Amino acid sequence: MVQGARKNGVRFSWVGVDGGYGKEPAFLRRLEDCGEVFVAEVHKSQQIYLEDPDPRIPEKKSTRGQEADTAGITECQPTRRRMAESPAGRVWQTVVVRPGTKGELRVEALQARVWLWDGHEAKARQWHLVATRELSSPETIKYTLSNAPVETSLKRLVQMQRQRFWIERSLEDGKSESGMADYQVRGWLAWHHHMALVMMAMLFMLEERLIQKQSHPLLSCSDIEVLLAHFLPRRDVTVDEVVRQMEARHKARQAAIDSAYRRQRLSDESMT
Repeated sequence: MVQGARKNGVRFSWVGVDGGYGKEPAFLRRLEDCGEVFVAEVHKSQQIYLEDPDPRIPEKKSTRGQEADTAGITECQPTRRRMAESPAGRVWQTVVVRPGTKGELRVEALQARVWLWDGHEAKARQWHLVATRELSSPETIKYTLSNAPVETSLKRLVQMQRQRFWIERSLEDGKSESGMADYQVRGWLAWHHHMALVMMAMLFMLEERLIQKQSHPLLSCSDIEVLLAHFLPRRDVTVDEVVRQMEARHKARQAAIDSAYRRQRLSDESMT
């Protein structure tokens, strides 16, 4: 999929995946070998090294048998830990991910450089390990590996990790507003036709939201669907009424956003 996207001229800066793909070491190594930057969630049972294991082919100690051709760990084996146990002794930092409708999205995060070795390669890979947790749920920790450049900041790594939210949100909008989940077909050709129409509808809504960003910054896919219900042949209410209802929704939405930021600001002041 990644190679196909590149071949088709799709522009992207990194590949983000969940733990279902992140647990596959061969997949992550292949991405890096293809020159792709990845940000991959991994399971807490993932094994890491806190020092370079320096794998090497062991010396032959007998004249019998074939020479070894697989790298092995040296006798001075560095500490090998599960993800949930590392990195120790580091201080969690609060990172602002993005502004949201309920105030700023903040998480606590920490980062370390760790090594991973699959037991076969001649050299271990050194990647970023990023751990994040919600401020309201410190026991729930997400772990991420990334081969982003060494100088990449913790804030940037966390923001890259959290960008997958927008993919999930797009799928929600597609299902609720564009009929993505409403197909009744039995063949792949018909399914692809349906999804092509869904993508066209979603592209239309995205373009409308960008065009109206200055005048109606809270315009949603749901708003566009309501507007289309009027402007398309069936007209149950007047244009003025449709716009009035939309502006009323936006006013209530903005009031909720302002209230969330006020509560967050008061909470910050009470802590300082």
